[in-house]
Amino acid sequence: MNIREILHKCDHTQLSVTATWEDIKALIDDGVEYATASVCIPPCYVGEAKKYAKDRIAICTVIGFPNGYNSEAVKVFETAQAVKEGADEIDMVINIGDLKAKRYEKIQKEIEAVKAACGGKILKVIIETCLLTEEEKIRMCEIVTAAKADFIKTSTGFSKAGATREDVALFKKYVGKDVKIKAAGGISSIEDAEDFIALGADRLGTSRIVKIVKEEHLL
Repeated sequence: MNIREILHKCDHTQLSVTATWEDIKALIDDGVEYATASVCIPPCYVGEAKKYAKDRIAICTVIGFPNGYNSEAVKVFETAQAVKEGADEIDMVINIGDLKAKRYEKIQKEIEAVKAACGGKILKVIIETCLLTEEEKIRMCEIVTAAKADFIKTSTGFSKAGATREDVALFKKYVGKDVKIKAAGGISSIEDAEDFIALGADRLGTSRIVKIVKEEHLL
């Protein structure tokens, strides 16, 4: 797989709590220059980012981030507001406590409510794999499929660990045919990117790949 194909699968990401508007503009400029799938940014910058980017690149933002324990109503409001301000893609975090408590119907209902608030925009569901058992990961593949989300996503990048090759392989085995896979967190080399894509990831959440391409003059 060539570098341009890898870049086209990257959600070029800046979610640091210290990110400034200048950082976000630089992220957008790089995303446009290197033709990434989107830029993934904090919700507070969505409106400005959409105006700055215009239609040059998709704007992705995060909901219930990074812990996922906001109420359903708050997540729905966040989503509707982000879409109103111009978000093209939404990455939401599930309530992990609900999963541990086996409140599966509640989780599915929340995903469906957020999906409805997306108004047809892409929804990715972050399940934070590093905190889950294999049984819980499989159950979330089933729930995300049933809720008709567009993607299942491994990680926020803010917990104990990020994406693993084993988790992406597990997703590929158990998720429905209409659900795509996003690997995020800890993707720090071109080899990582190639491996995750080969295992079935359609998107990569990373801040490193564009940086590597720039530093090593790979284009």
